[in-house]
Amino acid sequence: MIQITALSKRYGTFTAVRSLDLHVPSGELFGFLGPNGAGKTTTMRMIAGILQPTAGTVRIAGHDLRTDPLGAKKALGFIPDRPFIYEKLTGMEFLRFSAGLYGEQGAHVDRRGHELLALFDLEAWRDELVESYSHGMRQKLIIASAFVHRPAVIVVDEPMVGLDPKSAKILKDLFREYTRRGHTVMMSTHTLEIAEDMCDRIGIMQRGELVACGTMPELRGASGTDDALEDIFLRLTGNQVARELVAVLDA
Repeated sequence: MIQITALSKRYGTFTAVRSLDLHVPSGELFGFLGPNGAGKTTTMRMIAGILQPTAGTVRIAGHDLRTDPLGAKKALGFIPDRPFIYEKLTGMEFLRFSAGLYGEQGAHVDRRGHELLALFDLEAWRDELVESYSHGMRQKLIIASAFVHRPAVIVVDEPMVGLDPKSAKILKDLFREYTRRGHTVMMSTHTLEIAEDMCDRIGIMQRGELVACGTMPELRGASGTDDALEDIFLRLTGNQVARELVAVLDA
């Protein structure tokens, strides 16, 4: 469902993503991890069509993002880490607006919108302006808007930020059911316990490159340990930080 080939992004002399190859098939919940500045968000924004790659290709559900951007974007739902919403729309108006961007309108959109708002306990707020919503409510509305056009692929950056425990559990169940039905979810998160618990496979970025990718048993096998994901992650990305910390404290 997501096919990335030799994907790169450079800013002048700085390379944020370096010749990335990655395939996320149908029915998979893929965890995308890495420290700050590793290239995760840049990669996800290129997948979503927000950033133009310097080189390489992205295919979404068979559509090349460069040659068929409308087909690729119609197959995609993108959930950013920060909810930016038109505040002078009501919750229901925002869902109608989001669906309209994909050519969806009519009674089935309203029905779908009511279902999603009810799922996240926003139905009572459907006719209230978004400017009155809390941060967590806005995050839930953004999540609902990503699902309203029934995309084949969901790309989500830090999905649990701002969510209460009940909403986080609903979202986890939604992702699991979504992939069980043959769709694809690519999820970036700094909460390693969530990634270890939820994801079918996990990829770890470091300095713009994919340094590890596989199931938890495969990652443990490659590291030669039975460690938790946190220990594997820190071994791959955090040793230099640990040495610098010790040096600072010793100094």
